Amino acid sequence: MARFHEYQVVGRKLASEQDPTPKLYRMRIFAPNDVVAKSRFWYFLAKLRKVKKTAGEIVSVNEIFEKRPEQIKNFGIWLRYDSRSGTHNMYKEYRGMSRVEAVTTCYQDMAARHRARFGSVQIIRVAEVAVADVRRQYIKQLLTPKLAFPLPHRLQRVEKKHRALFQAKRPSTFY
Repeated sequence: MARFHEYQVVGRKLASEQDPTPKLYRMRIFAPNDVVAKSRFWYFLAKLRKVKKTAGEIVSVNEIFEKRPEQIKNFGIWLRYDSRSGTHNMYKEYRGMSRVEAVTTCYQDMAARHRARFGSVQIIRVAEVAVADVRRQYIKQLLTPKLAFPLPHRLQRVEKKHRALFQAKRPSTFY
C-alpha cells in the first residue's frame, strides 16, 4: 500500500450577493489521506487567490487512480522546496508504475538528499515523460533495450536427495 494517494479537490469561495456563482478551483494533490488533501488545498489556494478556508467551501474530493498501473513509465516532477538557506525550484525524473509511486519516491529523495520534509516540499506538476524527452542520465541508463543485470556468485541448486546439512568445504559460487 502506498504512503500517498492522489486526490482531486474542487473548492470555491462562498456564494454572496456580489458573486452568486463564484469560480471553481480544482487541484490535484498528493496526500496521505483526504483530510490532509483538503488542508493542502486551502494552503495553496490562499497563496494563489484571495480565498481562505473560513470564506470558502469544498465542493468535492475524489481519489484519482492510475489508468495503467501495470506498465512502467517515466515521470517528470516540477517542485519547489524550502531549504535552510532559501526557496528553490527543481525538476526531477523518476521511473515508476504510477504517479503516486513517483511522488512517494520524490518525497523520500528530497528528505534524504536535501533534508526537506513533507511540509516544505510543494509539488507543482507531475507529467509522464516520453522516452525521447528524458533529460536525466540516471533515468536514460535504464532505457536501453534488452537491459540485463548480471547475477554473479550464484549457488547451484542440489537435488533434495543429495543435499547435506553440513559440508566439508565452502560452496563454489563462480562458473
